[in-house]
Amino acid sequence: MLRIVFHSPEIPGNTGNTIRLAAVAGARLHLVEPLGFSLDDSKLRRAGLDYHDLTVLTVHPSLAAAWESLEPERVFAFTSDGEVTYTDIQYRASDILLFGPESMGLDEDVKNDPHVSARVRVPMLESRRSLNLANTASIALYEAWRQHGFNGAVLSKHQGEQR
Repeated sequence: MLRIVFHSPEIPGNTGNTIRLAAVAGARLHLVEPLGFSLDDSKLRRAGLDYHDLTVLTVHPSLAAAWESLEPERVFAFTSDGEVTYTDIQYRASDILLFGPESMGLDEDVKNDPHVSARVRVPMLESRRSLNLANTASIALYEAWRQHGFNGAVLSKHQGEQR
């Protein structure tokens, strides 16, 4: 099961949207403190709608604690200065998709963490600074899930087919 890790997220709406994303795509969401909001924040709850109970959400006090808990084999750090694009990776179900805080992205210490397998980017037009955090997580997660045949997904609303 793919895992999304937000390191020090700052905007509750982005995390709320990603709670919903994780629920509908069967991913697990991990948050690394410090958080820029309370988990009781109304904007986080509103963005996550009624998906909070359908999402596996874990909060870790530090990145070191997250690594100890997650025991990662491969970590893909999403950053605007990544050397590989998100579509060039053959994702495994156990992979971790790592994202940094909205205001600055992942700092150099995190990008150079020995657990990081590769720095990954989502292409953008020149002179654009960054994509929204929840949107970037969505793009990456859906590519990884697509590569796994959308395992478990309802493919046709009319037919109720699942993979």
